[in-house]
Amino acid sequence: MANSPQAKKRARQADRRTTVNKARRSRIRTYLRKVEEAIASGDQTAAAAALRDAQPELMRGVTKGILHKNTVSRKISRLAARVKALTA
Repeated sequence: MANSPQAKKRARQADRRTTVNKARRSRIRTYLRKVEEAIASGDQTAAAAALRDAQPELMRGVTKGILHKNTVSRKISRLAARVKALTA
């Protein structure tokens, strides 16, 4: 348990950040799920629109420190390839 005032404050801050980050991560997963569902339905226009909506949210996760930049780039690239493959 934190004893010094500074350690107590850091513990409070960590709790707050955890809550915020959890909400952000959940929001990002929701956007990814929408893209996955659109791809599964086979509707290319809906999948492209969902991916367009998800991209800024994913990149925001990078700037907020929730996800690594390369991880997000990889996810976007793979999703874009799968959306593109729906036309073929």
